[in-house]
Amino acid sequence: MLRGSYNARIDEKGRVKIPADFKRGLDERYGRPDFYVTSIEGDCAHIYPVQVWEGIENKLAELPVMDPMKRKFLTKTNFYGQMQGMDGQGRILIHTLLRSEAGLQGELKVVGNLNYLEVWNAERLEAKVKEEIYTIEDHEATARLLR
Repeated sequence: MLRGSYNARIDEKGRVKIPADFKRGLDERYGRPDFYVTSIEGDCAHIYPVQVWEGIENKLAELPVMDPMKRKFLTKTNFYGQMQGMDGQGRILIHTLLRSEAGLQGELKVVGNLNYLEVWNAERLEAKVKEEIYTIEDHEATARLLR
């Protein structure tokens, strides 16, 4: 499982070095995977091992072609998305469009989300965490999901 968050930086070529704990988890669970790097809103980069992304695609393929949420999700994730490999030093390229939209420069946070990673501009993530209050309704909804 990919959990927690780590500090990172993006290099001049747009590559982010995957923190060692996450790299070890990815290697153990997926071997040396390729990745689908995308976003839904352009606020951060999502790094999916290709096996995880293919599972999402398989579920989407079962929906009708004209399903509006399917089309919206695919339009956004394809607009921001590109296949990427991890180099020998554990770096993954985040392409120019997504880097620019998400403000991925300088200090970053790499956040584990069980089976994929998010890469955030550190200041944006901190502001988001402070802004989005975890309410009693959120707690109750989480409790229902975990039953």
